[in-house]
Amino acid sequence: MSTLVIVESPTKARTISKFLPSSYVVKASMGHVRDLPPSAEEIPAEYKGEKWANLGINVEAGFAPLYIIPKDKKKIVQELKTALKGCSELILATDEDREGESISWHLLQLLNPKVPTKRMVFHEITKEAIQKALKNCREIDEQIVHAQETRRILDRLVGYTLSPLLWRKIAGGLSAGRVQSVAVRLLVIRERQRRAFKSAQYWDLKAVLAHNKAEFDSRLVTVDGAKVATGADFDPNTGNLLAGKKVKILDGVAAKALVENLQGKIWTVTGLEEKPVTRKPSPPFTTSTLQQEANRKLRLSAKETMRIAQSLYEEGYITYMRTDSVHLSEQAIEAARSCVLEKYGQEYLSPKPRQYTTKAKGAQEAHEAIRPAGSSFRTPRETGLDDKKLQLYDLVWKRTVASQMADARQTQLSVDLKVENAGFRSSGKRIDFPGYLRAYVEGSDDPNAAIEDQEIILPALVKGDTPNCKKLNAIDHETQPPARYTEASLVKMLESEGIGRPSTYASIIGTIIDRNYAQIQSNALVPSFTAFAVTALLEKHFQDLVDPSFTARMEQTLDDISTGTTQWLPYLETFYLGDKGLENQVQLGFKDIDATLARTIDLGDLDVKVRIGKFGAFIETESGNASIPKDLTPADLAPETIEMLLKQKSSTPDTLGNHPETGDPIYPKLGPFGPYVQLGDKVEDSKKKPKQSSLPKGMKLEDVTLEIAVELLKLPRSLGVHPETGGKLQTNLGRFGPYILYDRGKEGKEYRSLKAPDDVLTVTLERAVAILAEPKATRGGKKEPLRTIGNHPDDNEPVAIYAGPYGKYIKHGKINAGIPEGETVEEITLETAISLLVAKGGAAKKTTKKTTTTKKTTTTKAKTTTTKAKTAAAKKTTTAKKTTTKSKTS
Repeated sequence: MSTLVIVESPTKARTISKFLPSSYVVKASMGHVRDLPPSAEEIPAEYKGEKWANLGINVEAGFAPLYIIPKDKKKIVQELKTALKGCSELILATDEDREGESISWHLLQLLNPKVPTKRMVFHEITKEAIQKALKNCREIDEQIVHAQETRRILDRLVGYTLSPLLWRKIAGGLSAGRVQSVAVRLLVIRERQRRAFKSAQYWDLKAVLAHNKAEFDSRLVTVDGAKVATGADFDPNTGNLLAGKKVKILDGVAAKALVENLQGKIWTVTGLEEKPVTRKPSPPFTTSTLQQEANRKLRLSAKETMRIAQSLYEEGYITYMRTDSVHLSEQAIEAARSCVLEKYGQEYLSPKPRQYTTKAKGAQEAHEAIRPAGSSFRTPRETGLDDKKLQLYDLVWKRTVASQMADARQTQLSVDLKVENAGFRSSGKRIDFPGYLRAYVEGSDDPNAAIEDQEIILPALVKGDTPNCKKLNAIDHETQPPARYTEASLVKMLESEGIGRPSTYASIIGTIIDRNYAQIQSNALVPSFTAFAVTALLEKHFQDLVDPSFTARMEQTLDDISTGTTQWLPYLETFYLGDKGLENQVQLGFKDIDATLARTIDLGDLDVKVRIGKFGAFIETESGNASIPKDLTPADLAPETIEMLLKQKSSTPDTLGNHPETGDPIYPKLGPFGPYVQLGDKVEDSKKKPKQSSLPKGMKLEDVTLEIAVELLKLPRSLGVHPETGGKLQTNLGRFGPYILYDRGKEGKEYRSLKAPDDVLTVTLERAVAILAEPKATRGGKKEPLRTIGNHPDDNEPVAIYAGPYGKYIKHGKINAGIPEGETVEEITLETAISLLVAKGGAAKKTTKKTTTTKKTTTTKAKTTTTKAKTAAAKKTTTAKKTTTKSKTS
């Protein structure tokens, strides 16, 4: 008899199967197999009438969750049940963190095995690690499961209770979250600081001096014995001079006068100082620090970093990538030190093995730091990886190896000079021994170049030397507002405050962007006006939920539940029920919160009102309203900007005239997505919207005539049929500009961009045919597959992998299926691809009697399963308060 091993992904299954006996069958669950209902549609019929059904949690029955098998996982669960039938043992080998423990527990509940079941955990997929894990299997840790389940219930309670309030009081489609709302508030607070910031100007002098033919820079530090102000003397949050600072602030006139006064005067060295400095290497990566450094060095988002790291882990290149620990095993330390000796030599090896201690708040994972897998580390070149996988592995390899290297020894140099009544200072740095910097410098791609950049050499000087002044300039400076958060700095802040878990940061930041709470501009996260409105409402009525310290204490409580020191049910009851509980507070909010005030954003220094409307933020004045463009941020909404928007709106005529055929007025309008024209008015109580057309890129509203508007409103514009194929041709304006649509019926559609000088309103049929005959551009034409996996057994049509704007996907006919996290283009099999396509509704139609019989049998089995599930659920409900297994199963 064989042993069934279940992991999360096909890639992990293939890698682990290499190190298991041939009698072991490894299957993938494709992630979670059971969860709370994602929508009302998936709530089982027998529960739809329950008042708690939409929440998915029966609060009155001890917060019992209603678990369902998602539609795209039902086939997978059935396959796992079938695979288990012929096995004598079940091993659950999901990831070793809380989420992995939870997946194993759900699998155990669903499969209900009659054979011995074990839990196997490991933090790297190597032969040695897997064989060791097989000998040390354990039971599922119920306390960890309870902690993860409590976290899931808590997130559901916050999101599903608060979000409807935001829909009612601010705008539809918004969401609140236990960690998400705190992160959004951090972005908003920073943007408020930027609005309140008052830039200050100060001047100083910079000299270029020469001694023995060697030039060096020097900066003004004192005038008449008083310290001259520098940027460090101003408050970074307000721009004001820090309280208690006794410094001299030079203006432009005084600085330029000082330059004139010092011309031709003698400069004298009055003092020298050398200070030795030792720098130690950074610890190996945790989840958080890997996300931060990958964002800084590789410009990868947190989400992309985790996707690539997951793939590297499942393919056996690195250890488990969700960890708070900076600890290295003895085996890893030995491997890293061997790399140092081999690549850099004995002098670059730290005298003693280095071991690091985790300092982050709430650190709770028990495994190692992220490092190369195995007892000996493959160099990046030896892996055979390429592109982003190679870059991320290279980052992990260098950081791990550098952690066992010798300290860097540097000398900081300082030279003080005097000229008339002014004091100057020159600063330098000499790298005496680069140590670990030879392998790894934070934030730099090239360690050797970074070392050279860090070194500032000063000439050999002694007290009394008189260097020559080659150049002296007055330099003006302006204090800058606090920098916006990047993904890296936001992750760092969340971790330092103990908010959330690093493994969830990627998805949280993704949600913030997807919900339009923030947009990315030049790698910075810029909060939207909606973020301001939502944060203000939560700060006023639900202060605890957006208080970082409260959220951090919540995280600590969840950690205590995992160790058994805190009980989950009393905690949930206190949080959600009673007069001060979330449920009652939200009900009060529905009654007491004024929606008009909630939609109004207080930006302090503006005379107009900024509100959130159905189509985004707008300015409201007594004389009229004006939409705020999507790319205009709250920090940049100044009085002069408002004046420009209102002037632009008022200078636009009410109408361009009436349409020559319908007689309806044509309106020029400015919306959040730019200028457009509209035909006629919206009829009240009618779902039909007036016809609208955006203006081509570069065209301004003031340039639009009635004739141009009429032509724009004709879009999409029919050009006729293709002379060879009979396919229909038309032009239109889209998200990426003007284009031609070539409709070939059953053969599909083809799009081609229209570039200047071709005009969407005037291009002819002949010209369109000529454009279609040209070689296809990367965007718009038929894509070439990254890889053709094979032909589908049902229709013999190709199954291939393509690159899309949201990632790689599998395509068969008209069915597309995303590639699961961790899967690679090269390794995905036809069997896996077909399974993913079927889950997306891509099963080929069959009409044989055999198939019909099979479907009937499956239906009968499904009904039987549902009946059993109902019975189990009923029993569960009656005993929910007595048992720790608090779930309903559908």
